[in-house]
Amino acid sequence: MSAREPAEMAQVATETGAKKTRRTWDRVLVSAFLAGAYIAFGGLVAITVSAGLDPGTWGTLPTLFTGIAFTLGLVLVLIAGSDLATGNMLLVPLSAMRGKIGVGDVAKNLTLVLLGNLIGALFVAYFLSVQTGVIGDAGATGSSGLTYDRLAEIAQGKAGGHTAWETFLRGVGCNWLVCLAVWMSLAATTVSGKILALFFPIMAFVAMGFDHVVANMFFIPAAIFAGVPDLGWGDALLNWLLAGTGNLVGAVIFVATSYWYLFLKDKPEEPAAADQEPAERA
Repeated sequence: MSAREPAEMAQVATETGAKKTRRTWDRVLVSAFLAGAYIAFGGLVAITVSAGLDPGTWGTLPTLFTGIAFTLGLVLVLIAGSDLATGNMLLVPLSAMRGKIGVGDVAKNLTLVLLGNLIGALFVAYFLSVQTGVIGDAGATGSSGLTYDRLAEIAQGKAGGHTAWETFLRGVGCNWLVCLAVWMSLAATTVSGKILALFFPIMAFVAMGFDHVVANMFFIPAAIFAGVPDLGWGDALLNWLLAGTGNLVGAVIFVATSYWYLFLKDKPEEPAAADQEPAERA
């Protein structure tokens, strides 16, 4: 069988979510660190490839290029295997809805994963983006200067370009699409199938300018480290709170609850799919 049906995907998702809460805290933290770094790599390459593209000439195409490049981060998370908070916001609550784990397990897992994601994103932002000179400063020329300008544009827009309500809603839309990418990847049993399943939803949320809390853990701190003016840690914390809350709502309400109701509510427990793969860890 080359693909799972939605009911099978729901069963695999609940088993995967339960397994995430049964590992030791140190393994979860390391796995989350890797996911934060992978998303930051996606953000860095997205900035790099879209830098220097004048909207007056290219219109909205730079956002499309940004979205296409950013998918690298989710590919690394899903295929290499790591814990990303936005994906866990689907899988772990869904497992709790199925009765496999408790609410305390959900809170503990998401808290630990968010912390690990933050450390990983900050590591790449400081050491591999700014300290390497890939992102220059305000006076830099060449590619590093263009990358600085592009980062400043993105970070300033996320930190102060929208109202609190808009940022929250952008978080909802973002993780609705991210969790659909994770959900659809469960249908595939091949690496190529998983990558194809996640590509379009991830590209879409970035191209539309939605807010992903872990991506913003890279964009805004990288801008602060690079010396972008009018940005501070208070701006970062407020954005993370609003975007993260929206991400949680998008995952739990629009994906986890919807598919629990459609495929798991009042359904008898079934054995986990025999071909479940370790790579299902977004």
